Amino acid sequence: MTASVRQVLDEKGSRVHAVPPGASVYEALELMAQHDIGAVVVAEGECLAGIFTERDYARKVILQGRTSRDTRVGELMTPNVLTVSPSQTMDDCMQLMTENRVRHLPVVERGRLVGIVTIGDAVKTVIAEHEATIRQLSSYIAGDLAS
Repeated sequence: MTASVRQVLDEKGSRVHAVPPGASVYEALELMAQHDIGAVVVAEGECLAGIFTERDYARKVILQGRTSRDTRVGELMTPNVLTVSPSQTMDDCMQLMTENRVRHLPVVERGRLVGIVTIGDAVKTVIAEHEATIRQLSSYIAGDLAS
């Protein structure tokens, strides 16, 4: 019993925070700070171009002596992003995240960006499913004891 990506997006809302490749790193960081998120999708219209994360900032801006206002997101983004479809399970997402050491997976349907799932979404889903199992087992046990 595992939730689908579509169920998670429906529950949390599928709002995706995105910037175009020509946006400055500073603009991306402002958006990330405003929404308290660790990554922004880089998109051209509804098409996914890449992803820019806090790790990218730390490793490709700070450590390389670049400036946030003068560097474009398109120069530093990860262009070949792992994606998932809405029909995949959160177990699939957790496996992809673990194997590839990523925390964010854009959700693409028919070539169109429709959402993003994070490691936090995956953990919340696992916890909710375990809590549901515990409730079911508790009800079963309580029912047997009442008989």
